[in-house]
Amino acid sequence: MNEFKFPTEVVDLPSKGLVYPEGHPLRSGIIEMKYMTAKEEDILTNQNYLSKGIVLDKLLESLTMNKVDIKDLVTGDKNAILVASRILGYGKDYSFFIGDKEYTVDLSTLKNKPFDTSLVSFQGTFKYILPKSGNEVEFKLLSDKDEQKINEQIEGYKKINKESSSEITTRLKHHIVSIEKNTDKNTINDFIDNHMLAADSRSLRLYIKSVSPDIDLTYQDGEEAIDIPINISFFWPDL
Repeated sequence: MNEFKFPTEVVDLPSKGLVYPEGHPLRSGIIEMKYMTAKEEDILTNQNYLSKGIVLDKLLESLTMNKVDIKDLVTGDKNAILVASRILGYGKDYSFFIGDKEYTVDLSTLKNKPFDTSLVSFQGTFKYILPKSGNEVEFKLLSDKDEQKINEQIEGYKKINKESSSEITTRLKHHIVSIEKNTDKNTINDFIDNHMLAADSRSLRLYIKSVSPDIDLTYQDGEEAIDIPINISFFWPDL
């Protein structure tokens, strides 16, 4: 029986792999992707995957040649391989509507945002001095697994108290791995719940956003800056 080989491309991760632990397969900073086939088109139209909201994860699982858990990807790296997957599947030109206006973008021109690698520790974490309290916090970037846990916890809190709003504190508890070099989770949670000033919380969240690696999904149309949407039609406009 003939063995068919798929053409592949190597994609550079915006994080350069530095946000993953030593020994993790994504630590190399690259990921090998194969070109999309009819099999992946079946995935994109799978009603079960669509209803569960997991169709893009299933697509990436099928396209990545490396033995990695897609849910380990931080948001910026996942965005980059989604764009690469779209180019490998349906080409670089992507048209979309915002309101009544249609835009067409050449996806191959998108660049990764500047990423200061000197800010990342050997463990893949970052440090920040809270401007009001002066406390040093160490934080990690969130993966898909973290995002799933956060959503589950927030929904759990809502079942206990429908009027509760815990998204900010819950996210910070997953971001922060130490406070003043103290890694005890109970201490971290107590600090966030009872001692973290609002100004420090906001400053930290803005800093996390500023240092997070990502692909720049902004399209400049004259003086207008447009955020390029990534959804199911990103891969198959005819759907």
